[in-house]
Amino acid sequence: MRLVDGLDALHTLDLGSIYGDDSPNSHSVVAVGVFDGVHLGHQRLLHQLLEMASSLQGMPTVVTFANHPDQLLRGNAPSPLCSVPHRLRLLRRAGVLRLVLLQFEERLQNMTARAFTEEVLLGSLRARGLLLGYDSALGKGREGTPARFSALGDELGFEVQTGAPFELDGEPISSTRIRDAIANGDLAAARRCLGRFPGALGEVVHGDARGRTLGFPTANVALQGGALPPNGVYAVEAVVDGETFAAVANLGSRPTFAQGEPSLEVHLLDFSGDLYGRELEVTFRHLLRDERRFDGPEALKAQIALDVAAARARLKA
Repeated sequence: MRLVDGLDALHTLDLGSIYGDDSPNSHSVVAVGVFDGVHLGHQRLLHQLLEMASSLQGMPTVVTFANHPDQLLRGNAPSPLCSVPHRLRLLRRAGVLRLVLLQFEERLQNMTARAFTEEVLLGSLRARGLLLGYDSALGKGREGTPARFSALGDELGFEVQTGAPFELDGEPISSTRIRDAIANGDLAAARRCLGRFPGALGEVVHGDARGRTLGFPTANVALQGGALPPNGVYAVEAVVDGETFAAVANLGSRPTFAQGEPSLEVHLLDFSGDLYGRELEVTFRHLLRDERRFDGPEALKAQIALDVAAARARLKA
């Protein structure tokens, strides 16, 4: 996936020179949005994007934002479901081949729908098509509705389509709905809306190596932000360099050793090797038990052995 990072980089993008004017890759079919969590509603829109890109012979392209637009527009924004690097990974996994990551700033806030079309869609991305959510409203004064872009598409020669709302159990899937489910520890409900179990992505960093001394080496994941379930011990799956491992994870403050700082420690089952400096993606599958304080290292070691056995059983099931 090719990443274009920032509005200035986008303005200097020359797709014709990179791919050649006759190549479909020198044109784009574009979807614009935050895509927080890349949930089932987003996934259906992205599937529509891939079909549209195939029909119009352009590269499937997403324009998204490093910060939530509401932070500038309203002075506050909802906490994200996942970090920006995790979101980019999920978008790539969904089939997006070109991704434009913008900081939502005053230049974008004050850009009219026509200016966005002429400068970004046609000027930089050479768009043959634009796909919008049913409730989209882009640009200055939120004038960039699907109807407004459809009129611009008719005038300037690109196709505009609108995605339909996605409902589950009679209610629209939303980031708020998923965020509440994760916060309440309802992993099953979150999974139904996301199309996957909720998770986190982060770099493995050096810790105090206490897990290794207990016989259960752990990867200490530096969390990058995003919604997390309540503290506890979980059966998880861990993905590193494209390979998936069964694992058990402790999410919390490690009260036995009075650490206090929130952390995610993951013991990969049937894995040996050095994970330091590598990215680890963790998906929370089942809560095994609440986090609690033990009388000492031996008691904790015995419980970890039970947790590992429980994780194996739950993940096999």
